[in-house]
Amino acid sequence: MAFTTKISFTIIILHLLILYPLNSTGFTINLIPRDSPSSPFYNPSKTHFNRLHDAFERSFKRIHHFKSILSPPESKIETQILPGGGEFVMNISIGTPPFEVLGIADTGSDLTWTQCLPCTQCFKQDIPLFDPHKSSTFKRLTCRSRSCQALDRPPQCVGEHNTCVYSYSYGDGSHTTGDLSSETFTLGIDKNKVSLKNMVFGCGHVNAGTFDASQSGLIGLGGGTLSFVSQLDESVGKKFSYCLVPSTSTTSTTGNTVSGKISFGDDAVVSGSGTATTPMVTRDPSTFYYLTLEAISVGNERIPYKGSTALVPENTIIIDSGTTLTFLPTEFYDDIEKAVVRAVNETVTNDPNNVFGLCYNAPAGENHLRFPVLTAHFSGGDVKLQPLNTFVQVDEDLICFTIVGTPDVAIYGNLAQINFLVGYDLEARTVSFSPTDCTQQ
Repeated sequence: MAFTTKISFTIIILHLLILYPLNSTGFTINLIPRDSPSSPFYNPSKTHFNRLHDAFERSFKRIHHFKSILSPPESKIETQILPGGGEFVMNISIGTPPFEVLGIADTGSDLTWTQCLPCTQCFKQDIPLFDPHKSSTFKRLTCRSRSCQALDRPPQCVGEHNTCVYSYSYGDGSHTTGDLSSETFTLGIDKNKVSLKNMVFGCGHVNAGTFDASQSGLIGLGGGTLSFVSQLDESVGKKFSYCLVPSTSTTSTTGNTVSGKISFGDDAVVSGSGTATTPMVTRDPSTFYYLTLEAISVGNERIPYKGSTALVPENTIIIDSGTTLTFLPTEFYDDIEKAVVRAVNETVTNDPNNVFGLCYNAPAGENHLRFPVLTAHFSGGDVKLQPLNTFVQVDEDLICFTIVGTPDVAIYGNLAQINFLVGYDLEARTVSFSPTDCTQQ
């Protein structure tokens, strides 16, 4: 099958627009490609290929994010955020009356936080800062609270009320410090609103670093106790799923960008014919979602998992919606690359940017190359990856293999997840994949 689709890998949630009538057990939200004209991050001065290379660069920065959390230096208080590196932005309202905030939605982080007044030190943001004094449901948590004790690093305990003060930092000098608090989160608009009470979040009073003015904090979708998903009550269930579309997808009638979807609760159940379900591997830190990858097949040639990375045990891989590329142990990657070369049987070209190990000359719109289907053999189920999941046109005349070798952290990235309904069930401890035309969801 000839590969002709051009893909952008970074995706954001621009608005929490409820697509279907809410019930008490679930809700569904639009996902909009980060680099599409509908996105606030869209830069019309950049070409399609400029945006692709920006996404590749963020993937390699993301590796450093995972490394810093998996092996943090003893001197660090906390390494839990990657400023600007998350691939989603989520628009929600907090407080009573509801106050809109815009934060990076990150499956690689837990605690949700936003900049708050009074601000001792804040980075510039385009929307107003949240003022907790204007909310009737705002509450600071004490150091004796269970949520405070769930922080990964010991908090500061301040004042006569023994307020729990969190502090997260990152290796580039970015940081956030503030009061661990609880609030009502409101999602949706008009009649389709849902309110989530007593959601724990960080009210940041000291925040600085490489944050973007279009955001006001971070929304954690990781697997830890304090994440947004983990705090969903029993009526909703601790489940979420998403369906990622190629960013160049548009409707046939209007030409508008097609949105992907993210769902919570019962709306997030992934099942049916062709669904592959694999158990999560339990290990620290609980923020990340670890899976067991047994092998990868290139066409009919099965290649057993070989080697390991420095920070993730053999056969274990982190699935992350915030990383564009897929990273595998160098030794394992080398075997897969050789199998792909045999299957394609065309002249290999060097990547002039030295990002990818395997590329081919193929003028855009004239591609005659035929790429194999790859199958990811997870424990419990197989996921078949089409060429759009594993190859991309990175320049006018160059197509590259988007799996990369690394000695550090094995990551199953978001390109490999395009056109799959991917479901996370934190109670059953499983991740499910169902082949889906996400443009039709």
